[in-house]
Amino acid sequence: MPPIVSIVGKSDSGKTTLLEKLIKEIKSRGYRVGTIKHDTHGFEIDHEGKDTWRHKKAGASVVVISSPNKIAVIKDTEEEKNLDSISAEYLSEVDIIFTEGYKRGNKPKVEVFRKELHQELLCTEDDNLIAVVTNQAFPLKVPCFELDDVKGLADLIEEKFLKVKSNPEVSLLLDGVNASLKPFIQEMFINTITGMVAALKGGKGARSIQISVTLPGGYQSETSSV
Repeated sequence: MPPIVSIVGKSDSGKTTLLEKLIKEIKSRGYRVGTIKHDTHGFEIDHEGKDTWRHKKAGASVVVISSPNKIAVIKDTEEEKNLDSISAEYLSEVDIIFTEGYKRGNKPKVEVFRKELHQELLCTEDDNLIAVVTNQAFPLKVPCFELDDVKGLADLIEEKFLKVKSNPEVSLLLDGVNASLKPFIQEMFINTITGMVAALKGGKGARSIQISVTLPGGYQSETSSV
């Protein structure tokens, strides 16, 4: 699963501006970038009267619009999806994901702070804060970058999250929630799955393998009595 870094900050702090510059810088280094924008108030991207709007109005739970150069999905959700679930479903092909918002999430955070607008930071170091982009000095253990030091921030992110890892990794989602796997469990998954996939046409040389299992009624462990 791609690493996720959240860009957070109070209103008008410059999150979008920083994110625009950061995306360009990371992409210029050869990485594929995905983004997720958090909207706590709800949003609407479809337009009344359009074909897709009519499909949705008629009762379709999922509407996909596809063209030769892009695709969009409009999908109902019963509750807000967590970042791991969104990443697995829509963003598995990128190298890193940046979010704008999700200040209450558990992902690593970079806070944007402007002293002329606010009095104190939104996050503490206990909130998985990895850096602050600011025009004010703070006595923190995490790095602080000037507002225009995008390259410095990109260096930190590249070092922490994007340097090529020598060992394969496994991520497991249970009903959209990331499950922690011990190294020996990951190794068991890797050996078993890659062994089976290698025997399939097109299986050799795959960098990423995605498997989704739906269990009607939920998983039930089998027990036996003697």
